[in-house]
Amino acid sequence: MGQKTLLAITPGHPGQLEALESDFRIIRLWQERNPEAAIREHANDIIVVTTTLSPVSAKLMQALPNLELIGVGAVGIDHIDMQAAKNQNITVVNTPDVLTEETADLGMALLLSLSRRIVEGDAFVRAGLWKRQSFPLGVTLNNKTVGIVGLGKIGQSVARKCEAFNVKVAYTARSPKDLPYEYVADVIDLASKSDFLVLTCPGTPETKDMIDYNVLAHLGERGFLINIARGSVVKEDDLLAALDNKIIAGAALDVYADEPNVPEGLFKMDNVVLTPHIGSATKETRRDMGDLIVANIRAHIHGQDLLTPVRM
Repeated sequence: MGQKTLLAITPGHPGQLEALESDFRIIRLWQERNPEAAIREHANDIIVVTTTLSPVSAKLMQALPNLELIGVGAVGIDHIDMQAAKNQNITVVNTPDVLTEETADLGMALLLSLSRRIVEGDAFVRAGLWKRQSFPLGVTLNNKTVGIVGLGKIGQSVARKCEAFNVKVAYTARSPKDLPYEYVADVIDLASKSDFLVLTCPGTPETKDMIDYNVLAHLGERGFLINIARGSVVKEDDLLAALDNKIIAGAALDVYADEPNVPEGLFKMDNVVLTPHIGSATKETRRDMGDLIVANIRAHIHGQDLLTPVRM
């Protein structure tokens, strides 16, 4: 094997690749005129792959016989073929914890934007409509119920932040937690109890299409859906139908099934707020995420304990 090489599928977070230039020859795949040729040329030297949300497939892993580590600059790992990584004894690291509060903050921002019609209000003022008509009323959070699907670290942070708004919190998870919120075992029952259903669960085969037309029907015509989890958790065709038929009151989405492709049917809906997967998108947090990936990679090449390995 020649010079140890890092294959960067995406640019990563601020400062991430620059910090590793003294440790590796870095192939910036998005800059290559012929990405496949670049991979073939350096296949035997690549020991680390980094990505944010772009997939790392079994085919790519198999093409890199000396690959040891995949660094994922995100919490979710649903875009990594974990079984293939396990089969090839490839370690995967990600960036949990450092983005918990930011993602929860975005969830609250979406919840407030939806309930108080912030995006609509901005467009209303800019269009000069305020001079001619009254703005439609929003809905209060006070004394409402927020149902949280998946009470991991991000879900728990959302729950804590909800308390400041005099909101009742209920949740569903794999099992009850020792926390002062109502546990509801079934997502349909949780939807029935909720005025706002907030998704913070991981994207896994078990959660794929969990939020379907039946769940949305139980959320009901006064209920709102907020998704800061993964797009795969929501059956998008069912969501479009529920919005078209006024089965639910509205939705706020930061994630989608086929990013960056967003169903165009959502664009014309005034009761929908859309953001481009920015749960962790602050300068400070993205820098921290990049630093964590760098620290993991350096720990690996120096034979030290990894900071945030993904348990296979």
